[in-house]
Amino acid sequence: MSQPLLQVKELHTHFNMPKAGLWPLSKPVTLRAVNGVSFSIEKGEVLALVGESGCGKSTIGRTLTQLEEATSGSALFEGQDILSLTRAEFRPLRRAIQMVFQDPFASLNPRMKIGEILAEPLHVHGLVSSPAEATRRVAELLQQVGLDPQVVSKYPYEFSGGQRQRIGIARVMILAPKLVIADEPVSALDVSVQAQVLNLLKKMQGDTGFSMLFISHDLGVVRHVAHRVAVMYLGQVVELAPTEEIFNKPNHPYTRLLLDSIPRINQAQYSSAPTKQAEPLSPMQVHPGCSFVNRCSYAQPQCQNKPPKLVELSESHQSRCHLASELLLETVS
Repeated sequence: MSQPLLQVKELHTHFNMPKAGLWPLSKPVTLRAVNGVSFSIEKGEVLALVGESGCGKSTIGRTLTQLEEATSGSALFEGQDILSLTRAEFRPLRRAIQMVFQDPFASLNPRMKIGEILAEPLHVHGLVSSPAEATRRVAELLQQVGLDPQVVSKYPYEFSGGQRQRIGIARVMILAPKLVIADEPVSALDVSVQAQVLNLLKKMQGDTGFSMLFISHDLGVVRHVAHRVAVMYLGQVVELAPTEEIFNKPNHPYTRLLLDSIPRINQAQYSSAPTKQAEPLSPMQVHPGCSFVNRCSYAQPQCQNKPPKLVELSESHQSRCHLASELLLETVS
């Protein structure tokens, strides 16, 4: 079996947060944004990382690009642990690992023209021998993302949100990366524009074969983009499976809750996840049991005191639940 392009093992990313009270007398508390996450991405595969706001999914993307510092764990990219590299050592890998940000306007320099923004990575990484070659490459890529090459003389503020995201995708793709981390790339866009950008990402991924970590809070968005889905809750992966299995045979109660939240014409016929109305537990406190216990209608006494492990339901399906086997039988029946 070939080696995965990316292998993340027991990733922890924690932040020290000031505690309410008289500073500096109050001691800081630890925010466990990512708390022992493991997954892999094969070459040419799209893995979706899904969960509600605050679950730690964006922190994973920022940690893998060294925008945040990992507390512990490893991330092997083509066999090399990128988390152990200094920023200087990681710099040559930035061409291979690129990120599409949620807010395209904030990620584009407002003082630079589009042509300059897209050509800059080519010059920084020494991928062109002349300005004329850079201009040609920029024009070709703008056409690929559905924009007129004449826009090179315009500034980011002159474009709509969807157009700016296309420019952000073009800036990433101009370096021909091996891994693209797309952090909520369509959440700030109108629904009709979301579909256009998703189709663009899917087409470019199919054409060039890059791998992608697609981060989203909406399971409905990732169904037609991802090959596999990892569902996150409070810093941990609670279910990992091929996309169609997640939608057709969801196991973890939280995954079922996310599926029930997808808007449908006849919502009444979809109600597979009885859930308690409660606020999520705090990621700044250590919980002895399951982090979903206060919202789960299936919770048993052991869920309060014993943390569940990822259970192998099949060769490709894992669920972090004490009742995973019982819930699997319920799904099958």
